[in-house]
Amino acid sequence: QVQLVESGGGWVQAGGSLRVSCAASGRTFSTYTMAWFRQAPGKEREFVAAISWRGERTAYADSVKGRFTISRDNAKNMVYLQMNTLKPEDTAVYYCAAQQYSGIVPNIETYDYWGQGTQVTVSS
Repeated sequence: QVQLVESGGGWVQAGGSLRVSCAASGRTFSTYTMAWFRQAPGKEREFVAAISWRGERTAYADSVKGRFTISRDNAKNMVYLQMNTLKPEDTAVYYCAAQQYSGIVPNIETYDYWGQGTQVTVSS
């Protein structure tokens, strides 16, 4: 099993940058595909980015491609989402998620473990 705890959310002006982090527990963290999802008020949770267990493959939603970067440090059991050129529409609760068997896929139902989320607010 994996337990996930996000941190690093906050408030930033449009055009600014923010990095959110996800700390994972468990000896087998390095075998999990990790992903970030987000949920804005009144909207469904949506895929943002995913990274393979060794970190050599990544995938991004079109809305964040070129602005966000997902990375991981298996030695520290950490996953990061660097967010640049933030827009007000990026405002959401950002969730870290993990799964072992399906590769870097955007399907929310594929992910077995979730953190509690961290709020990111981008003002215009």
